[in-house]
Amino acid sequence: MPCHNQQLNSVNSGQEHPMKQVRFANSSSSSSVPAVLNSSEPTDVPTQPASQDSLGPQLKLLPLNDQIRELQTIIRDKTTSRGDFVFCADRLIRLVVEEGLNQLPFSECTVTTPTGYKYEGVKFERGNCGVSIMRSGEAMEQGLRDCCRSIRIGKILIQSDEETQKAKVYYAKFPPDVYRRKVLLMYPILSTGNTVIEAVRVLIEHGVQPRHIILLSLFSTPHGAKSIIQEFPDITILTTEVHPVAPTHFGQRYFGTD
Repeated sequence: MPCHNQQLNSVNSGQEHPMKQVRFANSSSSSSVPAVLNSSEPTDVPTQPASQDSLGPQLKLLPLNDQIRELQTIIRDKTTSRGDFVFCADRLIRLVVEEGLNQLPFSECTVTTPTGYKYEGVKFERGNCGVSIMRSGEAMEQGLRDCCRSIRIGKILIQSDEETQKAKVYYAKFPPDVYRRKVLLMYPILSTGNTVIEAVRVLIEHGVQPRHIILLSLFSTPHGAKSIIQEFPDITILTTEVHPVAPTHFGQRYFGTD
């Protein structure tokens, strides 16, 4: 599955227009505004201030389709039950994890089928691991294990210091050879980006090169993605949506602590 923005075919004109990311309707307007708008359609709703192109190739968006849009909608809806929230979150996490695995290196190989034929295929190179930023990042661990049963997963606990309000590392545990591995860093919501920046610094201190880090997230703000990329230009960020308003309630809803 390639990481690019899908094209939306116009039924009336037959021309193709780039699909914009889902954004909120203007709450002050009495009429409803479609979630996806063609670039040629006028609207008083402000457009998204940052896009995949403006943030560079390090930011990769899953192709937007109706399935992903529905999952995003259910997760954002305040009336969604916790059961439905967790179910839809797990589905979206699985999609992100699957695409994250596509970013890992692979090599060509030849196998023999049960009928004796030779099949030219590929296999992933060894030396990958996951790292979750606690606590919300732990919600993505099972999705990664469902795809890679034996993958090793490390953890980082980062919280804001009560006095300075700066991100502070309280706990970090990685595989001993993490510096040799490609790292799938898991954190579902990128708001300011400060927590992820601190986590990447910890990984760098343990010998991991930023170009070997793939950040898996579900939702990101333009500011969060931009802050991370400016600090670490070689890191890869994979997400489903870049929007000024991120569902920061995700961790509380997922773990039932809201």
